[in-house]
Amino acid sequence: MRLLIVDDEKNIRELYAADLEDAGYQVDTAADAAQVADLLQKHRFDLVVLDIHMGNECGLDILQDIIRERKDLPVVLCSAYSCYKEDFSSWLADGYVVKSSDTAALRDEIEKVLAKRGGTSGKGQA
Repeated sequence: MRLLIVDDEKNIRELYAADLEDAGYQVDTAADAAQVADLLQKHRFDLVVLDIHMGNECGLDILQDIIRERKDLPVVLCSAYSCYKEDFSSWLADGYVVKSSDTAALRDEIEKVLAKRGGTSGKGQA
């Protein structure tokens, strides 16, 4: 399974990528909307993990772009701000987790969304 991690914070991208690769996923990362668009053109992803508050960009706008281009691509929002859970725009995503250095909740949400979408986990596929 191939995942795309989108976050403007390099240390978060690296943490999530390392942890998810250890869990058996193939992981690419992007820091902004332009990189997301480029990677979505080049590769087929099974799921996107998307930050909401990204400097001058809004992850909810990127979410809408992803849905417009690939309706079938599941997206898990990952934000340090739980208040976005109440934002109607965030309901377009398949999952939502509050950002943390403990990636257990993120891994669990990814597994849940992939299972719901008929995918399989990355475990054992490294």
